[in-house]
Amino acid sequence: MKAKNLKPGDRLAPRQQHNWDWRAASNFIAGGAGGGLLFCAAFASLWGTDVRALLLGGMALIGAGLTCVWFEIGRPWRALNVYRHLATSWMTREAAVAPLVFICGGLALLTGHSIFVLLTGLFGAAFVYAQARILSADKGIPAWRHPRCLPMLVATGFAEGAALVAVASPFVITSAAGQIGVAAVTLLLLLIRVLLWRSYLAGLRADGAPDGSLRALAVVDGQFLMFGNLLPAALLLLAALGAPLVGVALIPAGLIAVGGGWLLKYTLVRRAAFTQGFALKHLPVRGRGTAGAAVKPGWGGAN
Repeated sequence: MKAKNLKPGDRLAPRQQHNWDWRAASNFIAGGAGGGLLFCAAFASLWGTDVRALLLGGMALIGAGLTCVWFEIGRPWRALNVYRHLATSWMTREAAVAPLVFICGGLALLTGHSIFVLLTGLFGAAFVYAQARILSADKGIPAWRHPRCLPMLVATGFAEGAALVAVASPFVITSAAGQIGVAAVTLLLLLIRVLLWRSYLAGLRADGAPDGSLRALAVVDGQFLMFGNLLPAALLLLAALGAPLVGVALIPAGLIAVGGGWLLKYTLVRRAAFTQGFALKHLPVRGRGTAGAAVKPGWGGAN
C-alpha cells in the first residue's frame, strides 16, 4: 500500500510485526516444549523412571529452537553479543541458562546421577520462564506485554512437557500405575493451561488490545480448546481411569496436546503480534472549533 493511499486512521493503527518470523517462533515452540519436557522428566525420575531418552529429547528440542533463531540473525556470529546484557535482558538470561541445561543434561546422560537429572529439570524450567519473560518484556506488543500472558506461556510449556512424557511413557514406564499417574498429571496441567488461556483472552478484551491481535487469537480459540485440549483430555481421562490399552491412548493424547500448544505459540508470536499504534487524546481542529473525542484506531475492547 502506498503512503499516499493511506487513510489518517491507517497511519495511527497498529501494524503486525515482521521482525520475528517463523524461525523466532520455532524457538519458543521447540524451546518451551523442550524445557517443559526436561522439568517433567526430572519429576518422573523421582519414581525410578529411566529418563535419559527424555532428557536427550528435551535438549534436542531446545537446541533445535536456538538453532532456528541463530539462523534468523543476519550475522550469526554476532549472537555472542547477547551475553553482554545479563542484568537487563531476558534474552541474555535465556542464552545463559541454555549452556547450563546442556552441561547438566550431558552429565546426567553420562553418569545417571540423580542430582544432575534434577538440575537439568530445574534449568529446563528456568529456560521456559526466561522465554516467557522475553515476550512479556516487549512492551511494544500489547498481546505479549499483558500480565496474564506470562503465566499462560509457562503453563503451556509445562503442559507440553508432560504431554511428551505421556507420548514416551509406553516405552519408558513399564507399570500401568505409572502410566496412569502420567495421564493424571498431564490432564491436570492441560486444565491449568485452559484456565490461564481463557483468563488471558478475557484480560485482553477487558483491558483493550489491537483488533488484529483479538481476531488472530479468536481464530485459534475454538481449535485450541476443542482439539488441543478437550480431545486429548478425554483420552487422558480414559487412561487415568485405567481403561484397557492405556498406553495406546497416551500417545495420541500427548501428540495432540503438544500440537495445540505449538499452534497457540505460533499464533501468538507471528499472527497476533500487532504493535501499539498511536492514540490521540482528542482530535485536533484547524482554526476555531471544538476538538473531537479521543481516538485509538485499530483497538478493540476497553480503550
